[in-house]
Parts: sequence; structure tokens; C-alpha cells
Amino acid sequence: MSHLRPPAASGRDVWGVASVPLLTAAEAAAADRAARERQGVPERVLMENAGRSAALVIARLFPDGPVVAAVGGGNNGGDALVALRTLAAWGREVACVQAASRVPDAALLHHFPLEIRPAAEAAEVFARAAVVLDGILGTGSQGAPREPAAGVIRAMNGSGRPVVALDLPSGVDPTTGAVAEPAVVASVTVSFGWPKTGLLLQPARAHCGRLVVVEIGFPPYGPERPGAELITPGWAAARLRARPPDAHKATSGRLLVLAGRAGMAGAAAIAGRSAVRAGAGLVRLASVAANREILQTLVPEAVFVDRDDGPALREAAADCAAVLAGPGLGVGEDARRALEIALEATPGRPVLLDADALTLFAGSGGALAALARERPVVLTPHPGEMSRLTGAPVAEIRQDPLAAARALAASTGCVVLLKGAPSVVAAPDEPVLVNTVGSSDVAAAGMGDQLAGVIGALLAAGHDARTSAALGLFYSGRAADLAARGRSLSPLDVSDHLHRAFASPGARRPPLDLPFVTFDQPPRR
Repeated sequence: MSHLRPPAASGRDVWGVASVPLLTAAEAAAADRAARERQGVPERVLMENAGRSAALVIARLFPDGPVVAAVGGGNNGGDALVALRTLAAWGREVACVQAASRVPDAALLHHFPLEIRPAAEAAEVFARAAVVLDGILGTGSQGAPREPAAGVIRAMNGSGRPVVALDLPSGVDPTTGAVAEPAVVASVTVSFGWPKTGLLLQPARAHCGRLVVVEIGFPPYGPERPGAELITPGWAAARLRARPPDAHKATSGRLLVLAGRAGMAGAAAIAGRSAVRAGAGLVRLASVAANREILQTLVPEAVFVDRDDGPALREAAADCAAVLAGPGLGVGEDARRALEIALEATPGRPVLLDADALTLFAGSGGALAALARERPVVLTPHPGEMSRLTGAPVAEIRQDPLAAARALAASTGCVVLLKGAPSVVAAPDEPVLVNTVGSSDVAAAGMGDQLAGVIGALLAAGHDARTSAALGLFYSGRAADLAARGRSLSPLDVSDHLHRAFASPGARRPPLDLPFVTFDQPPRR
């Protein structure tokens, strides 16, 4: 038997890709169909490329020991057979468990004598493996897995062996991220062509493990735009405006931060400090008089403004290029009046509404739409705030965050940043942007204030609303990665690493170094 080894890596920077579409199951099927019918790429070629690419990834990540694949009756099963044949050619011991009433065309094996075992023996065969491949169900499957596939999935999950899922873990919905029972829990998922939207959403993301996307010969996606795109370092770097050599505080952006009722100075301080660290040329912190001393101590770079002094607030706001309102603001009449003054003094200028400012607009979609007609508006709700804005149940919002954000953006004309895992940015008539940079270490009080400060600074510097929201997400996530200390990460830790994030937006760790890999991300911590 031949003992050829896979070729050496090329050193390509996979995170440099500037635009990565995220496809639903229907969009993935359309791309596959277009490759065959419009571009003349035979289905067998795509399957061969997919299987061989998967084999290369497996050989790199799991270089030793027997490989067993669970094979379904569709194209995923064909991909698995090609991967087994390729690995066998490199000297690996391989075997197959039949997880459907039939296996794909034996011609894919090029007459290689593959051991095929019945589903009833799955547990026994998996016990002999160093790594198990999931080639059972693909993007076209619907509903919960049925027997014999269901039994094979249970045996796979109980095997204690690392599992590599091909295209997606069987039982996971590639569009919504819903997970059936049973569903494969993979160590690595090798997805073909482009990332599938659902694989980045919970609970599916927890079933994917390390997510690796490989290019297998599809033509460039288009001409139709996908419904969603991934925010990558390449995307962010291409849109972050460079400062001119003669920059000064006015050209770098003057931002009004309206935040912090009595007892909530911390929210104002976090937002203000974050805006300063994100490069705002001048930050004016408008808060209650009781917070003056603590804010001048915690954010000495900012200029304090008494929010209850109407003329002073109006004058300060009029001198600013953008407004950030909401962190710890309060929801009383004094807060409402301060927000009205800030908006009246800044006609046409962008505003970010966060936290309490969102509550002041709760149930007032018409008021938000009217505001968005006269200026750029960014909304940054978490699911609870989103529920108050729209009336939709929190569970429904969490189930399909892209649809929820898209609907609010369409109905109001606002840019909507819906926080979650992952966070998404929706704007009218644009693909939803999905951010996967950052970790669960940022699940702490004050992180929303920190994010708002970054976005506010970007708005003040002249970035458009959608770009500001997406860049704020990306660079805050990157700063969190740089500051990571396990469970002890604080908002100020993130803010204090923003300068490094803006200077170096690269990957968190070296990606899988293969020339056909277009996306590589470890599981979210």
C-alpha cells in the first residue's frame, strides 16, 4: 500500500479574506447548482475536491491511527468515501459504517477494497478508530435523523473518539442553527465552499467544535448577494479609515456621551474611557452633577458636562459630531429631557442609542423611524431590550437573531446591532454582518457600555453607521482576545487593549495553514 504524505502548507493568511458570505441551506444548494449548470463544474469534481480537502485537514490535525467514517446515502457520504480512499492512499487504515440503506456510488472508491460494516456494529467499529468521520447527513436533510442514522450518531457521540463532521454535524440545521435529537457533537467541522449561517449560531455552534471552511472549486459567489456575511480582519482593515498626517481633535471626532444617573457613574466612565481608547478626538461626558468628581477622576481626558444644565448641554452637544446616549442614563423625565436636548442640538448627526436610551424608545417604532429619517441611528440592544423594542418574546429573538435584527432594521430604518453569541449587525437592504471574534469572557456587566464607547468614537470619526457598528464589534472582540485572562476579564481590560487591537487585527492564534482553507476558528470559549 502506498505511503504518500500530504503536501506541505503554503502559508496563506486565511484571515485576510475581505468578504466571506454566510449561506443558508437554500443558498448553498443554489451555489452548488450554479457551479454545475452555469459554470460547468461536474458534481463528481466537487465531491472529489471536498473529500480530498477533508482528508488533508484530517491528516494535519489527526496524523496517526485508523480512520472510520459513518456514511450516509447522499453527497456527504460520497465526500466521506473520497476522504477514506485518499487517507488510505497515504497509508492510513480505514473502514466504513453504513448509516443508510445504501452507500454512494462505489466508483468514488476507484476500486479500493473498503471494509463496510452495518450500522448495528457502529459502536464496535468506532472503538477501533483514532478519529471518526461524520458523513451521514448534509445541508439538504430535514427533521430529526431517523434510523439507522440516529443509532449511528448515538454510537459516534458515545465513542469517546474525536469526530470530524463533513460540511456540518449531522442533525444540525445549517440555516437556523437548531439542533435535532440526536445530533453529532464534533471536535472539528470541515465545511465546504462557504460557512453555513447556522453553524455560527447557538446551539449549533457548540456542536461544531473547530470550524474549518475549505474551498473546493465553486465559482465566486454571486451575482446575488448573500443574506449574511462574516466580519473578518480583512473586512475590518479595509473599512477602518486611516488618520491623515495633519489629524487633530476635531478631525478625529468629537463625541457626546450622555450617560450615568446618580449611582451609575461607572457606566458613564466605562463608555467614556472606551471612546477615548478607541481614538475619539474629544469626549464630552454629560452626566448628573453628583458624578462630576468620579468621572473627572476616572476619565480625565473627557470634558464633564452637567446634563441637567440645559443650556450647557445644548452647547456641548452642538459642538459634537456624534451622540452616544444610554449607558446608566436612567429612564425618568430628567433623562428623557436631556436626550431630547442632545438630539435637538445635533440635527442630522449620527446617534447611538444603548441601554436606558433604548428603554425610552421601547414600543415606539414610529419614533425610531422618524429619528432615522433625519439622521443615522444605531441601536445596540441585547435580547431583553430587543423584546421591549419589538414585543417579540426573548426566546423567539434568540432562536433566529438574524431575522429579528433584520426585521427591526427594515421597520425603522436604523442600524441594529443585536448582542449575543454571535452578535449581528443588520441594516436596511444590506447583508446581515455576523461577528465571531471575541469569547464568552466578555459576558460581564459593563461590556455593553464598553462596546458603545467604541462605536460612538467610530461614528464621531466619520464612519457610516453600519460600518461603525461592525467595526466596534470586531475590534472590541479583538481587544478582548488580546486581554484574555480567563473568567476575570473586565470592561476596562478590554478598553485598555483597544490600541493593540486597532494596530493588529489579525487572528487570535495561527490558523490551519493549508492553501485551500478560507476560514478557521476554534470553538468559542
